[in-house]
Amino acid sequence: MARGVSAKLVSYRETVPKILNLIKLSDELKKHDKIVLKPNLLSENKTKVELLEQVLKFCLENKNPEAEVFIAEGADGQETEDLFDEMNYSALATKYGIGLIDLNYTETEEIRNPEFLGFEVINYPKILRDSFVISITNQHISEQVPLTGSLYNMIGAFPAKHYKGLFTFKKSKLKNIPLKNQVHDILKCKMPNLAIIDASEKDQIIIGQALEMDKQSAKLLGLDWKNTYLKLIDESFSRKKDNPAKIDKLIEGS
Repeated sequence: MARGVSAKLVSYRETVPKILNLIKLSDELKKHDKIVLKPNLLSENKTKVELLEQVLKFCLENKNPEAEVFIAEGADGQETEDLFDEMNYSALATKYGIGLIDLNYTETEEIRNPEFLGFEVINYPKILRDSFVISITNQHISEQVPLTGSLYNMIGAFPAKHYKGLFTFKKSKLKNIPLKNQVHDILKCKMPNLAIIDASEKDQIIIGQALEMDKQSAKLLGLDWKNTYLKLIDESFSRKKDNPAKIDKLIEGS
């Protein structure tokens, strides 16, 4: 599978399967018995159902016959199921006969890692550990978060049943841990296997290895990724500098 592709976005229907074929994702999908699509349900940065559907269709058409495909998210401060309904994810799951998983209440396992920066132990969803995970999100910047890319998207994997406060859906037990440490530590549990970043405001879509694609997204937004939490992730995960991942190709849409 190719390391990464940046393409001019003509439409989700036309461009997404074109890129996924280009990077030979079908070959990789056939190796896995579970595939999880992890969208973003943050109110200001929700993954569009039109994009999610194209990725889902590709996975269903190219998976091995025994494999299962799921859409999974764990909202912060709201009920995930309500957001699934609001974003038409529930209707999408019904249309294609696949399962929706609320990561806030799914089965978890305790993970300890001496490289954690903010936690001694993390209760992590087993379904993500056991699956090929595709992080699907928009590129976005705000006052609170300098870049909400494919890696930041994975903080939805902190399950509310372990990290929420009393009488609230908010994952308030995370608030005293710096955001960059939250992202770093959840990625130490599992790095997404593939990133799909919707940069439609820049007429682009970016698909490939998550860390490198987030760097490309930052560049597209005019940001220096070294001034964001990506620097910490890069230092922690990119130990081998002799063969760094890069955007392999740029496709010009017609």
